[in-house]
Amino acid sequence: MPSPTEEFLAEMLPRQTAAERAMHNGDAGPRTALWSKADPVSLFGAWLPIRTGWADVSDAFRRVAAQFSDSREYRFEVVAAGASGDLAYTIGYEHNTVTLNGRPATYTLRVTHVYRREEGDWKIVHRHGDRPPDEPAPDAPLHSR
Repeated sequence: MPSPTEEFLAEMLPRQTAAERAMHNGDAGPRTALWSKADPVSLFGAWLPIRTGWADVSDAFRRVAAQFSDSREYRFEVVAAGASGDLAYTIGYEHNTVTLNGRPATYTLRVTHVYRREEGDWKIVHRHGDRPPDEPAPDAPLHSR
């Protein structure tokens, strides 16, 4: 019998992967469909300042999608995930090969998503994406910014 986390991932990841592929082909509609329209929702995007509230978040999705085309590869590498009751999360890496603002680009983002079950359906309520830092040399001192 699958665990709640395994059930959540089996249900959500294929839909989310398809939505992200569409996003990276310039279509924000499928991503928008996966998100809750009920506040609170928030976006800590990789290229935009923090957005909160559905109107600002959905506008950000349209702006970001307009920058992308020709998605040649999108892969979500799950590092950790959990689901309990009506809340779930995923942590991982998004690997992309696309055209970004008319130029070929390959990049990786660290991403965290928070999900809430609404009327039996999983919806995303938060996304945080950023570029992973370079790994310091083993003997390099770690410092704060």
